[in-house]
Amino acid sequence: MTTEELLLGKFGPYMTIGQLAEILHRSAEGLRISLCSDNEMSRILRPTRVKFGRRVYFRTLQVIEALSQIGESSQVVK
Repeated sequence: MTTEELLLGKFGPYMTIGQLAEILHRSAEGLRISLCSDNEMSRILRPTRVKFGRRVYFRTLQVIEALSQIGESSQVVK
């Protein structure tokens, strides 16, 4: 079972900020604040965000791609 299948099975096509924070091992409030600032993670994750009314969700497939980008860039630096 791939990461994509696991996350889609667990969260569906959209994730809440709490679910995304769970994946990243952060608090939801800390992630929200981090996404408001200008840093590498926010620049990568912000395009995955979609709003339905007042609610904010993140596209699961795009989050997977974004996390793989972050992982690849950290491997290059090390």
